[in-house]
Amino acid sequence: MAVLWGASTSLLIPRAAYRLSVPPEEPWRTACPAGHPLNGIGIGIGIGIGNGWLGRARCTGGDTFGPSTPAVALVMTVVCAVLAAAVGGRPELLVWLLLAPIALLLAAVDFAVHRLPGVVVLPLVASAIVGLGGAALLPGAGGSWRTALLGSLTLGACYLMVFLINPSGLGFGDVKLAPALGAVLGWYGWGILLIGTFAGYLFGALYGLGLMLARRGGRKTAIPFGPFLLAGAFVGILLGSRTL
Repeated sequence: MAVLWGASTSLLIPRAAYRLSVPPEEPWRTACPAGHPLNGIGIGIGIGIGNGWLGRARCTGGDTFGPSTPAVALVMTVVCAVLAAAVGGRPELLVWLLLAPIALLLAAVDFAVHRLPGVVVLPLVASAIVGLGGAALLPGAGGSWRTALLGSLTLGACYLMVFLINPSGLGFGDVKLAPALGAVLGWYGWGILLIGTFAGYLFGALYGLGLMLARRGGRKTAIPFGPFLLAGAFVGILLGSRTL
């Protein structure tokens, strides 16, 4: 079931990622770079050609844009399968499976334009907090909604403080993402919160180091930090579910 969920939800990501991959001052894309309208299904925001959010970002000229659909499907399927194997039948698995496609969409957009759109981040935060609150009411839950909520508030406050002290070192999109990460990691306790947060920073540092070694960047090169923070949360979930 988790594999089927991963494969099916992956089809929703490429088109949305392409449309959302714009600088903050620009509207969501409705056409390809050549100006051809996008084909697609009008669901969610707008109805008609170019305004749909489902499927591939294929324009009327026949070209396809955005992240590779097979690659997204592979990543999404593997992530959901690993989550199901690690978490088992505990109720929080439903929350992790719900959050996974939203997280992958954010990662794809951040890699493309170094941006975490609030229109996606805020639903992720709400889904994490409300979803885990519901999971805590069900028998067999493997975590604590209290520590999830406290973790959300704590990590959000810490990221905001770092942003205010050094705005160039952390994007405000990462600050908005922090409450969701804090809730997900805090669900399994403060230790997992620290490990998952550290893992995210470590992944980002290794990526930056790789860019320097490949001579594709320097110490001041901006990198998309959101995907690595999300990867750290994924590691935290796996570790937390295994330590119960």
